[in-house]
Amino acid sequence: MENPRAGRFTATALMLGNLVTGCSVLAPAGMLPEMSAGLGISIHAAGLLITFGAITLCIGSPLTAWLTSRIERRILLTATLAVLASGNLASAFAPGYASLLVIRLVMLAVGALYTPQAAGTAALIVPAERRGSTIAYIFLGWSLAAAVGLPLITFIASRYGWRAAYGGIGALGCISFLWLLVRLPAGLKGTPVDLKTWSEVGRNKTIMLLLAITMLQMSGQFVVFTFMGPLLNKLTGASPDAIGMVFAIYGVCGFLGVVVATRIVDTWGPYRTSLLFTGLLLAGITGWALSAGTLALMAIAVAMWGLGFASTNSMQQVRLVAAAPPLAPATVALNTSVLYIGQAIGSAVGGALFARELLHSTGFVAVGFVVLAVVLVVVSRPRPAAVAPG
Repeated sequence: MENPRAGRFTATALMLGNLVTGCSVLAPAGMLPEMSAGLGISIHAAGLLITFGAITLCIGSPLTAWLTSRIERRILLTATLAVLASGNLASAFAPGYASLLVIRLVMLAVGALYTPQAAGTAALIVPAERRGSTIAYIFLGWSLAAAVGLPLITFIASRYGWRAAYGGIGALGCISFLWLLVRLPAGLKGTPVDLKTWSEVGRNKTIMLLLAITMLQMSGQFVVFTFMGPLLNKLTGASPDAIGMVFAIYGVCGFLGVVVATRIVDTWGPYRTSLLFTGLLLAGITGWALSAGTLALMAIAVAMWGLGFASTNSMQQVRLVAAAPPLAPATVALNTSVLYIGQAIGSAVGGALFARELLHSTGFVAVGFVVLAVVLVVVSRPRPAAVAPG
């Protein structure tokens, strides 16, 4: 049943929290050159903020989900947003790279629990028939972080410095904290996470295959995405505004991809929809690799890639839930963790290539990861149910 104390803007408050979380995670990708210059470090070192942050997130997501599963949701989610807001504000005043890295790791270790717990909270505030659309709406915050947040971060950092960009995210975090504090009802508690659930997940071969697909999809994207701004600058001479425009194309197309996927998945089925958007992901990254050096063609490739980036993860969530409905809370949390593992692998590989000036190679290495993902998607095709003899 719908919680009568949940107002009409409760889901929006939860969605805004995901926007803050997404901006907090993605922010360094939009301002690597400014951070490099301001902190006196290499762009590769600045990119490690994403790599180490992703490692923290992949460990923190299931761990914090287990440790905090008995805590009342209003307290848990507002406290998480308070940490994200204060962490971003503290980042704006960090005296050096080491302190900035420590602040980021502490902030993301706590922030890792927001997205899965916000999705779980949807089940407590809306009736079952509205649960899927509400969860999709709450996840929209991440798409907005890429579509709107990242271009704005790039714009602010290029004009007012990276500290101002962090300050802006911190201010948004404070607004989100207050909104959620007012709109989310007290007394919401989810089902505690049982350790036995994780062992059941580990024994399910279909779930393990789907998680491998998530990891490969994200690894391939983050080989390039982490250093997209500097790569565009070095390969084409793109200005900060042009780079911000490419980020905007990526995010807007990502949003459109999710809308299309949501509309066709009931007709096409999760497998065929997943195959379509993973194919678009592969086409886009292949286009990036082949057109490296020509800004217009790279932007077109990014548009195609963007159509696949968020929708592929949405389809992974749908397929995981369908594969084992009783294990859904654990598999969705684990998928989030594996997503961050992919980010860590991809950004580490991309950083190693960037540091060695292997700029064209990054695209082709990314293609390799996504080709493997497409192969596994094909392998994961559901088998038709056996018909009993009449």
